[in-house]
Amino acid sequence: MAKSPDSSNSTPSGSSAVKRGLFSRKPKEAKAKKPSRLKQIREVFTMTRRHDPMVPWLMLLVFLGVVAVSFLVGFWLDNWITGLIIGIPLGLLGATFILSRRAERAAFAQIENQPGASGAALGTLRRGWITEEQPVAVNPRTQDAVFRAIGRPGVVLVSEGPTHRVKPLLDAERKRLARILPNVTVHVIESGRGEGQVPISEVAKKMGKLKKELTKLEVNAVSKRISSLGNRLPIPKGIDPYKARPNRGR
Repeated sequence: MAKSPDSSNSTPSGSSAVKRGLFSRKPKEAKAKKPSRLKQIREVFTMTRRHDPMVPWLMLLVFLGVVAVSFLVGFWLDNWITGLIIGIPLGLLGATFILSRRAERAAFAQIENQPGASGAALGTLRRGWITEEQPVAVNPRTQDAVFRAIGRPGVVLVSEGPTHRVKPLLDAERKRLARILPNVTVHVIESGRGEGQVPISEVAKKMGKLKKELTKLEVNAVSKRISSLGNRLPIPKGIDPYKARPNRGR
């Protein structure tokens, strides 16, 4: 009768494997390294300079201007060294502020006239606004769209497209909101470069100047009210949505 393999030989190896598994350190998961702050600033500066060649000179002018004023104030107070110590960080801060403003303009210049640019403009709003990434109304043929934001001034509809084409979308959405929120003001802002329109870089600023009419609690209540009803209009009975076709005559 053949002898069975010696189990004592396999047991120690198995136990040692268990022990190694118990006492060995778990391999560290490789974490994606985030770019350093200086690298991020360099990338932003490169992108901004590509669209705005004057930005280096403006940053230098602001830096030297702040340092010069600080030096003169320190010299007048008979302590010019302290003036320089204070002026250099303030000059760097001023130059960084200029870079951030110019970088924002350059970013808007890149996405202008592209679908969804108005939605990106709403993403720059400060706290207190409730926005949606997807448009609440869109024309699939022309790519005209209407985006919505809810804040203390009420409901703001931001359109994207020529006025004569986007007007039916705005009117339909405004009537819908007036039906479910009769006591809430609905503002309309048309983004673009046409007459009466607002450039996307100025949309957030214009919305910030609107008169506040709602409290924070009322803003949340309005948002929940709209979300509970959804964005799509009800489909009339007897119509199969999968067989429905758009009316080409409109």
